[in-house]
Amino acid sequence: MVFIPKGDKPAMIIELKWNQEVETAITQIKEKEYYFGLEKYLDNLLLIGITYDKDSKKHICQIEKYEG
Repeated sequence: MVFIPKGDKPAMIIELKWNQEVETAITQIKEKEYYFGLEKYLDNLLLIGITYDKDSKKHICQIEKYEG
């Protein structure tokens, strides 16, 4: 999922996972280069991984600033 900003807000790439480590989502964004086509936003881009654990019923979120 990609959010394109208005103004000076950062662009965001969001990967959702179910019953996986949150780092898996961030790694997938990087390995599959989901930022391709967003070159004009690379200096202000957030990579966001969100996971849901069905046993604990909790969400975990990790946010990283893109550093190419």
